[in-house]
Amino acid sequence: MLVCGVAVLVAQPLVQNVAHAAATGWTAAACGAEPTMPSLDVSSVEHYNASVDKATTYEKAARAYNSCVAKTANKEETAISNEAREKIAHIHEGSAAVQKHIAANFTRMTAALKAGSAKFGGASH
Repeated sequence: MLVCGVAVLVAQPLVQNVAHAAATGWTAAACGAEPTMPSLDVSSVEHYNASVDKATTYEKAARAYNSCVAKTANKEETAISNEAREKIAHIHEGSAAVQKHIAANFTRMTAALKAGSAKFGGASH
């Protein structure tokens, strides 16, 4: 008899990750359909051996699918992150320009008021 318990247990977290991604509404269309976990029959040695083969085939397909989903998600997340970074940089530049302009205005106002105060001997407002 072959032992497939480890293979099935190792594949299970991968399936849960894929199922979680699918449950959120996002899919990796380019990866095709998620492989369907086969039903396993361990009622006899023949059925058990056939189930081991099915489990092995499923594990390979599920790992390939999970890898495709992860690569696709990473690619899309990177694109979104880069786009957000560009938008944030644009907003930050605009905000920094306003802050610099206002700081320069405050500096000019302070200098003008200091000069006026000195001109009038500090007898101002």
